[in-house]
Amino acid sequence: MFFKHRGNNDMIEVIGQDDLTNLFHNTVLGRYQVGEEQQDPESFNKSDLLFLSGEELPRCWTDPHYREHEH
Repeated sequence: MFFKHRGNNDMIEVIGQDDLTNLFHNTVLGRYQVGEEQQDPESFNKSDLLFLSGEELPRCWTDPHYREHEH
């Protein structure tokens, strides 16, 4: 899946998709999509990622306590 980095708007391909939807993991493995050569994988904080549309990631991917607000 592709996302953009909140700080620089560069596109990032997330290659650790299991980490993406695991709400107890704060980071994912991915690589920048810049230039013609494939970039080396690195760790990204999920809080730094946005969907390409600019939308935030769902809270159920990032907040282990997202259901505590429900009554």
